[in-house]
Amino acid sequence: MNLLITICARGGSKGIPGKNIRLINSKPLIAYTIDIAKHFATVNSADIALSTDSQSIKDVAADFGITTEYLRSDELANDTAGKIDVINDLLMFEEKSRSKVYDYILDMDITSPLRTMEDLENAFKIIKNDEKCESLFSVNKSHRNPYFNMVEQNDKGYYVTCKSMGENVKTRQSAPKVYDLNASFYFYKRSFFKNGFTGAITPFSLIYEMPHLCFDLDEINDFEYLEYLLVNKKLSFYK
Repeated sequence: MNLLITICARGGSKGIPGKNIRLINSKPLIAYTIDIAKHFATVNSADIALSTDSQSIKDVAADFGITTEYLRSDELANDTAGKIDVINDLLMFEEKSRSKVYDYILDMDITSPLRTMEDLENAFKIIKNDEKCESLFSVNKSHRNPYFNMVEQNDKGYYVTCKSMGENVKTRQSAPKVYDLNASFYFYKRSFFKNGFTGAITPFSLIYEMPHLCFDLDEINDFEYLEYLLVNKKLSFYK
């Protein structure tokens, strides 16, 4: 069984310039993902591949033991490029250069680093044990529910519950379970790319529900919050 771990880091972030290598608790953000990728790769005899268009990111990654000859094209480095296309292009490059075909691909997002080895191992078991599953992604329980306490505007200009089950759901507990994608990691089978899926969510997707805090770093406040948690050792599950 061949496993490829992909780390995708575009240099042109507009929300937080340089966020992938921005220091957080005196360590570049990308290093948190590299560290666990190396650990998981050792345990599972996996290869690690980096996709970036930035020499600065390549240099920082090299400082933490990840080097690459791959350089993301301009076409895949713009704001409209889809993540699946980015991973697929890197996958094709790695399979050709290493002369092997990968059975599974694990993509770990740099900006959602609160994942553990236990998370990855348990999630990997789930997708390996389901023949039909094409992809699996990490989630957390959602604090809002479109069947109960989320609304949208209807065609008459009034606001109604986003989703309906025929009768209004009266309590949060009776509403169907929904989840937030926390963007931390995604497992794919090689057939996912062969079958031409364009998004991580397919008719044959599974989830791994994290039993702990995990969130994506979209704004500077997210960085400050995570740094506070790390500096003050508030994350007992995370090392």
